[in-house]
Amino acid sequence: MKRTFTDVERKQSMERLSRSMTIADIKQVHEIESEVFTTPWTEQAFYNELLNNHFARYQVIEMDGIIAAYGGMWTVIDEAHITNIAVRNQYRGQKLGEQLVEEMKENALSLGMKKMTLEVRVSNEIAIHLYKKLGFYEAGIRKGYYTDNHEDALIMWVDLNQKDGAK
Repeated sequence: MKRTFTDVERKQSMERLSRSMTIADIKQVHEIESEVFTTPWTEQAFYNELLNNHFARYQVIEMDGIIAAYGGMWTVIDEAHITNIAVRNQYRGQKLGEQLVEEMKENALSLGMKKMTLEVRVSNEIAIHLYKKLGFYEAGIRKGYYTDNHEDALIMWVDLNQKDGAK
């Protein structure tokens, strides 16, 4: 008798591979970027990040051959700045964003970074909750930061040298 799998079982059985982003990933990463953000980066921007920006570090999570999520950061002196994190809609709810942030924190720490920062839309309560869960704290507001609707950005920081992320 042939066994049928539920959606949950199928998702749990998927092979999850986290690795550095390559030029070959740009098309799929741009698809995610366009799906998730109202003002997506261009493919050329990602080429520039990978080929010309020696501060840039990008990684992807691949599931069964498909790029399901990606994240990027810049490492400057002793600080890491998360530039973008995105998860394809069909892969949300599987803690991929959480995995990416944790891996980016570990990578930044291994590169000698002491702190990590990011900006997030003040209306993005899900992301803010995740970042707080991962030790980030609120540090200020960038007024009118987002060009699509002039929404404010919440600035958040985490101390990478403390396990609990405390200031």
